Amino acid sequence: MKNTTIALLGATGKAGRYILKHLINRGYTVKALLRKPDGLDFRHPKLVIVPGDVRDAETVSDWTAGCTAVVSALGQTPGEPLVSALAARHVINAMQQHNIKRYIFLSGLTVDVQGDHKSEANQAKSNWMRQHYPDVVNDKQQAYQLLSQSTLEWTMIRLPWIEQTEQRRNLAINLHDCPGDVISTADLAAFIAQELSSATYVHKAPFVASI
Repeated sequence: MKNTTIALLGATGKAGRYILKHLINRGYTVKALLRKPDGLDFRHPKLVIVPGDVRDAETVSDWTAGCTAVVSALGQTPGEPLVSALAARHVINAMQQHNIKRYIFLSGLTVDVQGDHKSEANQAKSNWMRQHYPDVVNDKQQAYQLLSQSTLEWTMIRLPWIEQTEQRRNLAINLHDCPGDVISTADLAAFIAQELSSATYVHKAPFVASI
């Protein structure tokens, strides 16, 4: 992956930390946008830390410059202003400015896509989230709508419960319903690395799970 640089958002999160290390182990250079750089204790010659906030459009433009793809593992921090749709707008604009095409971003089961056929159990989980966190769910749904209407080569990976582990399992992928209750961070990171060089799920929103 010589001379290939990935812009990573959410590198201090429970999934982002594993994604960061896996991409570097695969030979990528990673530019990580961090509001609090001290929150990441990992350092590597192929890691470039960019201090800043995704809510600032100029910062996002500077962060993505020189990259070949963007990966977002951004989560919503409790008690803070909604960030998903705003981040999507800024990332889309920056990627178009720098002629970057590939964008992979993580989301939850609750985001709906045309063609979904969620099981009764998964639909119940979605309904619970919509009932208890309507603003967060709507913000993530809006972020998806913005990306789906863009010209980017986007993939939205929809996740069940994230299990933080280096252990690889069997990865199940389904475009219509989530095939399992958990996704291991090792499996997720490997899938993202695979999709950076694949067009299999461009303009699609696969559910993934470890089984």
